[in-house]
Amino acid sequence: MSKAASAKECVAVVGIGQTKHVASRRDVSIAGLVREAAQRALEDAQLTWADIDAVVIGKAPDFFEGLMMPELYLADALGAVGKPMLRVHTAGSVGGSTALVASNLVASRVHRTVLTLAFEKQSESNAMWGLSLPIPFQQPLLAGAGGFFAPHVRAYMRRTGAPDTVGSLVAYKDRRNALKNPYAHLHEHDITLEKVQASPMLWDPIRYSETCPSSDGACAMILTDRAGAARSPQPPAWMHGGAMRSEPTMFAGKDFVSPQAGKDCAADVYRQAQIADPRREIDAVEMYVPFSWYEPMWLENLGFAAEGEGWKLTESGVTELDGDLPVNPSGGVLSTNPIGASGMIRFAEAALQVRGQAGEHQVEGARKALGHAYGGGAQFFSMWLVGAEPPTT
Repeated sequence: MSKAASAKECVAVVGIGQTKHVASRRDVSIAGLVREAAQRALEDAQLTWADIDAVVIGKAPDFFEGLMMPELYLADALGAVGKPMLRVHTAGSVGGSTALVASNLVASRVHRTVLTLAFEKQSESNAMWGLSLPIPFQQPLLAGAGGFFAPHVRAYMRRTGAPDTVGSLVAYKDRRNALKNPYAHLHEHDITLEKVQASPMLWDPIRYSETCPSSDGACAMILTDRAGAARSPQPPAWMHGGAMRSEPTMFAGKDFVSPQAGKDCAADVYRQAQIADPRREIDAVEMYVPFSWYEPMWLENLGFAAEGEGWKLTESGVTELDGDLPVNPSGGVLSTNPIGASGMIRFAEAALQVRGQAGEHQVEGARKALGHAYGGGAQFFSMWLVGAEPPTT
């Protein structure tokens, strides 16, 4: 086989659709929720169900809603009857992993045009207590994901000397950004830094306003090859690199503050995308930040800041919408969190940035953007980097 024939196919995002994320969508079933996002993605791409070759769907653990293997009954709602349909699950990072599985189907030329979608209907569950496992699976010392991650935040503060105000700065920024995003769940028009800092302490040092909400919502994208992108009426977002990495929840020597799997995942994406200096070459970042302190922590883990320096970027305003490195211009997970879809929303929002279609939260001149997701006990990572121009070979 020739080198040209064996090369990977270019992957383009030509359609993006989201629901309006809210606390409870009692007007629709899960099937109605996912179909709404999928139809919006098809309309964005100006395609029909007949144009889709395969569907890749993802969500968080099935026990969140108590509906096992929902993909089996969602095939009809997603136009997948008689077509290949794959289910992906990698905990909180699943939205990103689902998009990457779909992209690999296009890149390997298995399919030409793929619908990928992720969702969660948290109003039909109780994720906090669903994540509070009983003895003997977990020591009775915490409640919910925040209880698990709070000690890691404390470790970061001790390691770096970060002042305890940094978390509130992130939350204040992201909630203000969310006001510019019509799809965001939380629109707190009266938000102030003082209100964030005065909110109740849930898991020291994480306050109520520094945590993500529980949302109902879905996100969908249409991925296609170079030929499909050429026919698209919309400017495509081109995938320059994508990777997944994982590591055990616990092992001797694990760095909970900056997991090695996250570093390795980012390094692989940068290698594929030929990024030598992410701080200077990437224009916008949609980062998975369910608790505000994870912005400075991931800035270091992803190579945007040296160890111990991430909080300084946040404090100095670098990550603001008008800063040198805007992080979560959409409002991020701190403002919208249908868990299974949260990672895909990061990927989709990165694509919207380089398409120049992010509306009021558009980063001026964005040409390259990173989408990032993590899940489990900071053990599953998925990332992609998209650009306004096709990747160079």
